[in-house]
Amino acid sequence: NASKLAFALGLHYLCNLNNQGMAGSNFVDYVKIFARSGHGGAGSAHFRREKFVAFGGPDGGDGGKGGSIVLQGDSQYWTLIHLKYQRHQFAEDGQCGSGARSSGRDARDIVIPVPLGTVARRVVEQEDGTTLTEDVGEVTADGEQLVLLKGGRGGLGNWHFKSATNQTPRYAQPGEEGDEGTFILELKVLADVGLVGFPNAGKSTLL
Repeated sequence: NASKLAFALGLHYLCNLNNQGMAGSNFVDYVKIFARSGHGGAGSAHFRREKFVAFGGPDGGDGGKGGSIVLQGDSQYWTLIHLKYQRHQFAEDGQCGSGARSSGRDARDIVIPVPLGTVARRVVEQEDGTTLTEDVGEVTADGEQLVLLKGGRGGLGNWHFKSATNQTPRYAQPGEEGDEGTFILELKVLADVGLVGFPNAGKSTLL
């Protein structure tokens, strides 16, 4: 009876592996990526220019936000193999502001789908050349997002700096710089089937 039970459980386990495609090199549970978030767009130092307006005031718009690098849990994924050949993830910069208080376009975030149970750690290089890792977080639910790198904020246009004592500010804020870094993504895998049986019952043979 014990041998039959071990055989049945082992067969069920192998069928699960076959159905999910978790065989051979298709299953990747560890990957290292380099990511860079986008810079924020610069604010505009534009002044209003119209034919019948003698003293056009400042009307420079704000810069757009840089793109962020985000992990998102996806229950349809069970491996990190899609990142094995996409180890560089770069977000775009935000667009600069322009006249007529027109704000620059925000850059699109880079959203990376990952399996549930993915742990993210950041690689930090020390002054002596050694490296350490810092925990960033873990994705445990479908749709849950974890921000690896936040995009830079857009700079303010010159109209924000107009005051009673400074009617014509000729400066605007530059965009905030993005961030970059190396990250280790690791998938925590838990076995959902165990083999129970007497010694020499054939458990190893089934695996």
